[in-house]
Amino acid sequence: MKIEQIYTGCLAQGAYYIVSENEAAIVDPLREIQPYLDRLEKDGVTLKYIFETHFHADFVSGHVDLAKSTGASIVYGPTSETNFEVIVAKDEQIFNIGKIKIKVLHTPGHTLESCTYLVIDENGKNTAIFSGDTLFLGDVGRPDLAQKIGSITREDLAGMLYESLETKIKPLADEVVVYPAHGAGSACGKNMQKETVDTLGNQKKTNYALNQPNKESFIKEVLDGLTAPPKYFGMNVAMNKGGYESFETVLNKGKNPISVEDFEMVAQETNAVILDTRSAADFYKGFVPNAINIGLKGDFAPWVGSMLVDVKHPILLISDENTEEEVITRLSRVGFDNVIGYLKGSFEAWKNSGKEVDKVNRISAEDFENQYKDNSIVIDVRKESEYEAAHVNEAFSKPLSNISEWIYTINSEDKFFIHCAGGYRSMIAASILQSRGIRNFAEIEGGFNKIKETSIPKSNFVCQSKTL
Repeated sequence: MKIEQIYTGCLAQGAYYIVSENEAAIVDPLREIQPYLDRLEKDGVTLKYIFETHFHADFVSGHVDLAKSTGASIVYGPTSETNFEVIVAKDEQIFNIGKIKIKVLHTPGHTLESCTYLVIDENGKNTAIFSGDTLFLGDVGRPDLAQKIGSITREDLAGMLYESLETKIKPLADEVVVYPAHGAGSACGKNMQKETVDTLGNQKKTNYALNQPNKESFIKEVLDGLTAPPKYFGMNVAMNKGGYESFETVLNKGKNPISVEDFEMVAQETNAVILDTRSAADFYKGFVPNAINIGLKGDFAPWVGSMLVDVKHPILLISDENTEEEVITRLSRVGFDNVIGYLKGSFEAWKNSGKEVDKVNRISAEDFENQYKDNSIVIDVRKESEYEAAHVNEAFSKPLSNISEWIYTINSEDKFFIHCAGGYRSMIAASILQSRGIRNFAEIEGGFNKIKETSIPKSNFVCQSKTL
C-alpha cells in the first residue's frame, strides 16, 4: 500500500493518492488532472474510485474530469445530491482497493454530507483517516460554510460536528495517521498547525477542539472568532455539485494572446477585469490604468476569489511572459474560468507602445517615518488578529477582505498611508483604490515588517470606536 499526499501550498490543500496492488484511489483532487493521470500511468494502475470528503467551497475539484478520463466512480458521503453520476455512500460502507479497504465514516458538521475515509490495511488494521474538513491539525472545519439548509443553524452544525468527532473519530486508535484536506493558511479553519500530517493521538493532546469538556463549550469555542467567509465559496460549491467546463477547454480559451492595439478595445467591449499578476515590486512602477494587481507569487487564488467575487466575469490577464498557463490554472482551481485572453508581450509591450501608464505612490518605511505626524491617517489592511497584536498608533484597522465595504468611507480629499505586513496585500488595495479614482495615498513598501524597525509609535491597544 502507498499513500501519497499531494499538497498545494497556494491553496493550503491536500489531495491524496492511494495505491494497492493494481488499483488506485484519489481523495479530493484538484481541478487540473494531468498530474494524477501521469502518476497512474507511471505506476501502471487503474483508478477505481475518486473519494470526495464533502462539497468543497474553497476550490473546484477535478472529480468530474477525472471520472470522464479514467472511468473511475466518484464517491460522496450520505445525503449528497449532484447533477452527475456518483456513488452516494452509506455510513460504514466499505470500498475495496487492491488488498486494502476504505471505510466511510459519516461525520456531518462542517457540512451535512461531510465524511471521513478510514483506511484499513492488508492485515485489517485501521491505519489512517482522510479527514477532509472534519478534522484539521490543530483545528476542526468551520460549521458556518455550508449552504443554508432549512432552519439548520451554524450552532446546529457545530453540535453535529462535536458528535461526529466524539463518536466516529476520537474512538480510533492513537496511532492512526490523520491526513486533512487543508493546512495553515486556509480560510476553512482558524487555528491550523503548519504541519500537514500527524497522528490522531497527538491531535487528541494538542487540538483545542478535541479537548472541550462538553458540547456547549465545543460549540462556543469553535464558533468564536470566525471571520466572514470569502464570497466566492458558494459559487465553488455550486460548481462542485453541478459540474463545470473541462479544464482543457478553460485553458485553451484563456491562452489567447491579444495585441496591445486590440487589448483596450476588448477590455471595453467585454467590461472585463484587467488582472495584473506581476509582483508588487514591478506593478507599482507602471501598469495599465484600472488594472487590479494580485501577484502570482503569493496567496494568489484565494485573494482573486475574495477580491473579484463573480467567477463568471470575464478576465483579461497581464502577467510575466510564459506564466499565462500557470495563472489560468490557478484561477480555474477557484472557479474563475472566464479568462478571455492575455496581453501579448506583457506590460513591456504596452509601455513601449506609448500607451498611458499609471503608477502607485510607493514609499519606504523610512520615508513614512519622515512624513508621519501624530494626526496622520494610517490604514492597516492586515487581518484584525494581526492588527491587535501590534499596529501603528491610532491606525485604522481595515482588512483587505472587507475593502468593498470600507472603500466608501474614504474621504477623497484626505491624504493617508496604507500598509499590510509586507506589501502584497497593500498593493492589491492600492490598485483597487486607484481603479475607483482614489489616489491621495502612499503605499508603504515592506509594510509593518519594516515599520517595526522605525521610531513610529506603535501599540496593541484597540480603540473600538475609531472610524474613518
